[in-house]
This record gives sequence, structure tokens and C-alpha cells, in this order.
Amino acid sequence: MNRDRLLEILPRLRGKGVMVVGDLFLDEYLVGRPARISREAPVLVLEYERRFCLPGGGTNPARNIQALGGEALMVGVVGEDAYGTELSGLLSSSGICTDGVIVDSSRPTITKTRILAHDGNIVRQQVVRLDRLSRSPLDGAIVGKLIDYLDERIDDVDAILLSDYKGGVVAPEVIDACHDLAHRHMKLLTVDSQGDLLRFKEFGLVKSNQAEAEATLGESLDSEDSFKSACRRLLGELDARIVVITRGGNGMSMMEAGGPYIHIQVTNRSEVFDVTGAGDTAIAVLTAALAAGARPVVAAHLANYAAGLVVRKIGNATTSVDELRETIASSQFHRVDPEQNFLK
Repeated sequence: MNRDRLLEILPRLRGKGVMVVGDLFLDEYLVGRPARISREAPVLVLEYERRFCLPGGGTNPARNIQALGGEALMVGVVGEDAYGTELSGLLSSSGICTDGVIVDSSRPTITKTRILAHDGNIVRQQVVRLDRLSRSPLDGAIVGKLIDYLDERIDDVDAILLSDYKGGVVAPEVIDACHDLAHRHMKLLTVDSQGDLLRFKEFGLVKSNQAEAEATLGESLDSEDSFKSACRRLLGELDARIVVITRGGNGMSMMEAGGPYIHIQVTNRSEVFDVTGAGDTAIAVLTAALAAGARPVVAAHLANYAAGLVVRKIGNATTSVDELRETIASSQFHRVDPEQNFLK
């Protein structure tokens, strides 16, 4: 991959509008210093130090779009509670448009509370996580409000990104509405799904991790040949333009309809502090870069660099154009394999 091809796309990310449709979480962190073992049970006692919160779940792709200089419109649901107010405030303060965030008094804001042990040397270890959520489907009236907003703002964006965290927002009716609007208005349509990939047919890009691809296809992916076959199968069964399978420490695999199979190695193996949100960063960068006119392989390499940056940070993190530019400019680039020579 040519370094200049990656660098030249970065300025074009600015101003790209992306409607992010997904499940809104508030990630709450409670940090304490280990003091002793409890007399009541064999558990660690932490002395409280501080609390901080970050937007999580489907909000993280929106935060990444905004951090890259784009314009993110968040579409989702919060509860009529203090957590929802705090989450909406955090999104607004980062510049994200929250007009599409619907308040639903019948369900709580999805909140994930993580207890972190802090040893005084900036090393934090997650001890336990407590989730507060409702598993009931969204009310039909709330779904209708989400779809109405999508219809109202479709002309203001370059792409629709679905971020499915199984919280109820990415319902069949919402998927159908996004599909119809994107095709009718000729907008890029992408998805990062934690559920059945076969729900997302005729999308511009479908991203999953390895476990999700294996579950959808009913087979183990344990070799490059198996990943190549999986990409080809997913392209055919989904009638998608591009499929991407993220593979953790083994990078990502991708294939474009009519193109070759490509495996991209990770750019950062040694400074991994927290993998939370790396997939969200990847789908955000993939979407923004494709909306900016990048070729799929360029978008994938850029997303790979971005994911390598955010795993160096704690919690749902974002990266910036400046960080990407510095990292790419200082990286060692190697000749791609013969199957990828056409990309030069």
C-alpha cells in the first residue's frame, strides 16, 4: 500500500456527514484503589477515587466520525433518566447532532458500569461490570419516530452507518428504512453488526468480527483459505459491495465484489492497553473514507491504522486526522503480495 494514497484521503474526511443509527450506551467508570480483602467475602475492597463516563455502544462510531472532522448525526434511544441526560450532554459537547436521539420513558438508558482497580501507577484493571438495560423490543411509536427522523435528514448526509449492539434500535423496520432511503437517495450504507449478518442484505459494506462471521456461516475460520472463502460467501449471500472481517491481533480480511481477497496485518502489536471500541473505530473510518471517495482497500488500511491507535487508550477512544497522519508518515511500508499488486 502506497503511503501517499493513505495520506491524501485524510483531508477529504472533513465535513463528511454520516447518520449513525445504533444503540446508545453510557459507559460509567468507577475507579478505586485496592485497600484490603473484605472480611465478609473473599473479594477485594476498593477505596473510591473518582468517576468518569464516556459515550459507548453505537455512539462510539459517531464520536470517531466527529473526531475525524466529519459531521455525525446520532439516531437512537435513551431513557427518561439522569443517565440519558448525561449521555446526551456528552454527545452534544463533542459536537455530535443529537436531534435524532429519542427519549423513551418506558425503558432505562443502557448503562454499563465498570469497576476499575487503580494501583497508583496509572494501571487500571477492570474488576467487574454491571449492566442496566431492557431487553424488550422498542415500542412501535418510538420506531416510527426514528424512521421519520431518518427520512427528514437523509439529504444532509453522505452515508448511513448502522451500529448494532442488540439493544433494540436496529430493528427490522429500521433496517428496511435505512436500506430503502440509502438506495433511493444513492447514499453509502454500512453496518457493524453483533447479530445475524444475513439481516443486512444489499449494503455497501458489512463489517463483522471473526466470531460473528463464523456464527453466521456455521464454520470455523482457521486459515487464510477459510477467510477467503468466508469473504466470498458473505459477498454472495449478502449481495454486498464490500465485506470486512476484523480478526483482533491478526488484523482484518476484506473482499470487494469482483476483487481479490486481501489480508491486512495489524499495525500495533506491542502497545495494546484496551481493545474496547476498536471495531467501532474501524467501521467509522471505513465509512468516512468510502464516503470521501477512497478505494475500499485504502479505506481498510486507514481503518486498520486507526484501530491500532485507539487500543493504546483506555475505554471507548477516538483518533484524529493528525494522529493518523503522524502514524502513517512514520510507519514502514512493505511491498504487498502479488494478489494485491493491482492496488499500486
